[in-house]
Amino acid sequence: MIPGGGQPNMQQLLQQAQKMQQDLQRAQAELADTEVDGQAGGGLVRATVTGAGELRALRIDPKAVDPEDTETLADLIVAAVQAANENAQTLQQQKLGPLAQGLGGGTGIPGLPF
Repeated sequence: MIPGGGQPNMQQLLQQAQKMQQDLQRAQAELADTEVDGQAGGGLVRATVTGAGELRALRIDPKAVDPEDTETLADLIVAAVQAANENAQTLQQQKLGPLAQGLGGGTGIPGLPF
């Protein structure tokens, strides 16, 4: 309901929508540049991903490498990447959550992870 019973100012609504879109694009660009880490095996394997979920680096301590047990190493790599991606999702929610709520909710918006 519009206070005073008047019609919404379409120009003002369009300006607000454009500002929210610009803010969202800015936040997405920041996420693409921000790196977060995840680790497994007490730090034997570390993965770095961007806030957008792109894998940027993978560091493996030589102590984690056992030629007789490559399965454990593979599990550690997967766990480190998953941990980094969870941290990236948390960062996405922190940066994009308030913007998505301003767009009418926070669920069901295409392209957003929440």
